[in-house]
Amino acid sequence: MTQEEVFKNLTAHCKEYGFVFQSSEIYDGLSAVYDYGQNGVELKNNIKRYWWEAMTRLHENIVGIDSAIFMHPRIWEASGHVAAFNDPLIDNRDSKKRYRADVLIEEYLAKLEDKIKKEVEKGRKKFGDSFDEAQFLATNPNVLRTQAKWDEVHNRMVKALNDNDLNEMRQIIIDSDIVCPISGTKNWTEVRKFNLMFSTQLGNISGEDGTIYLRPETAQGIFVNYLNVQKTGRMKIPFGIAQIGKAFRNEIVARQFIFRMREFEQMEMQFFIQPGTELDWFAKWKETRLKWHKAMGLGDEKYRFHDHDKLAHYANAATDIEFEFPFGFKELEGIHSRTDFDLGNHQKYSGRKIQYFDPERNENYTPYVIETSIGLDRCFLAVLSSSYHEEKLENGEERVVLSIPAALAPVKAAILPLVKKDGLPEKAREIMDILKFDFNCQYDEKDSIGKRYRRQDAIGTPFCITIDHDTLNDNCVTIRERDSMKQDRIAIDRLHEILQSQTSMTSLLVKN
Repeated sequence: MTQEEVFKNLTAHCKEYGFVFQSSEIYDGLSAVYDYGQNGVELKNNIKRYWWEAMTRLHENIVGIDSAIFMHPRIWEASGHVAAFNDPLIDNRDSKKRYRADVLIEEYLAKLEDKIKKEVEKGRKKFGDSFDEAQFLATNPNVLRTQAKWDEVHNRMVKALNDNDLNEMRQIIIDSDIVCPISGTKNWTEVRKFNLMFSTQLGNISGEDGTIYLRPETAQGIFVNYLNVQKTGRMKIPFGIAQIGKAFRNEIVARQFIFRMREFEQMEMQFFIQPGTELDWFAKWKETRLKWHKAMGLGDEKYRFHDHDKLAHYANAATDIEFEFPFGFKELEGIHSRTDFDLGNHQKYSGRKIQYFDPERNENYTPYVIETSIGLDRCFLAVLSSSYHEEKLENGEERVVLSIPAALAPVKAAILPLVKKDGLPEKAREIMDILKFDFNCQYDEKDSIGKRYRRQDAIGTPFCITIDHDTLNDNCVTIRERDSMKQDRIAIDRLHEILQSQTSMTSLLVKN
């Protein structure tokens, strides 16, 4: 089964089992907008909690806020979003489809990378144990030709992006014979700028311009509250402010399920530091954030850093933590050294002094900032896509299982009476009443026990607890582990201890 087919199955699975629904589906849906179902919202909340506690509990100098979505329009002028928050837009005249020019080129480069990988695999099969990958990459004619093409296109794209040369962006597409995926033609329009912010009206006073914007990022809410938090919290540099919230971008191409949406959620932290120390802190936060991701156990090999070819107008260093989704390595989290651009500009545009008095240096200065920004929806997709497995069992049966990290799983335990009689449901309800205060549990008495196991596997429940006739005599139950399907007989009074040790958020936090 190809990765494309796996991703298609995962998307269908998300709807079938209450993780993600198309928004406004009964009205034929709204493009690139999704709702989270009963299991999806639990998983999403658990990811939020893991991030929030890792930030605010494990770091004594990081606190949280929750700023408004509506903000004064001058904020977006100061941040540079009004003038510079643009993507290069290109249309295909035949299909009438719209694309980001840089993404078309990046996808072309990815195809060249795949071509090199295939050559490497052919070499590995041919030479076996004696295969030297480094030497092969340095000497194989096919690889060298493809790599030279990659270097040429990549260097042209980087220069065009940095020079804001839209004509060159189009020429790269033409020269690389990039075709529209729908029409298969190269009948491209000119490349033009497209601002990603949604505008709306605040108030209804006649003749008054009430245009404001839905925030395209949560970071600015942190910057404009910097002084409030610093003074009321008596914060000393270095310190951070964390926030989780909705953001909105009018994406040119919103696709790949919930990977790129027009309404999404961010988990961001801005870390305020002394000027001149930013690159050291940048390196530290790169390491810290990668460790957070790897602690989930989705596979260390699925992560990599990708330094930005073009720096944003506010940054002097930037990298992405990329994750290997079914459709390839894509950005999961951004780490940026934002210098003093934001605080400096808000000071300029607002006329308010936004500085920090450093008692150790006996001077005032505008702090520099290191930002960590992760897309919650993308993290949700990373967890699901790496956890989704279609398995064939030894007895010939098949099952679909979500091997979600137990601490993040929507449901921690399923309480299952073997039959719906003989006092078993009553005993199961007693156990449910004991556990439900500390764990999200699900009671299920419908269908055979095998079918109920499969339903719980499909939503990622780490443990199933079965109450049988012997339970009424020995006060013991059968507990089944999701991934191994191993079953053990244990006393009811041990259930809380076992679930606590296996599903607690602490099990993830201690790895950070």
